[in-house]
Amino acid sequence: MQKSAKTSARKAPAPEVVIPDKLYFRIGEVGRLCGLPGYVLRFWETEFSQLKPPKSSTGQRTYRRPDVENVLRIKKLLYDEGFTIAGARQQLKAEAKRKQTPLLPFAVPPANLSELKQVRQGLKEILGILGSHRHAASGD
Repeated sequence: MQKSAKTSARKAPAPEVVIPDKLYFRIGEVGRLCGLPGYVLRFWETEFSQLKPPKSSTGQRTYRRPDVENVLRIKKLLYDEGFTIAGARQQLKAEAKRKQTPLLPFAVPPANLSELKQVRQGLKEILGILGSHRHAASGD
């Protein structure tokens, strides 16, 4: 059985984009960097809350590095990974939530449990030493 050309042809991954080291980018620069027309960037601003570049006093959009990174991430989700706009929006929200969720200090993987017990024992010994010095200094 032969696969159709559509299912066997895979899209080549997009080349890695090097973002220049500067503070602000105009929409035209972002478009050239990301290979997108300005109207797509303006549309994405209406669809993705993560993409809200402020405007300068002259009304120019001033993208910063995180904005450009967001554009590239959105482009990857939509064009390379095949997400719909709604799906990409959910994916970005899930990724942001994962970044914000701190690791709980008491959630120790079992492999580190023995190390934790050693640290605890060391701290108890230090408390004992400090306690004996405190009593000796006060003349008890």
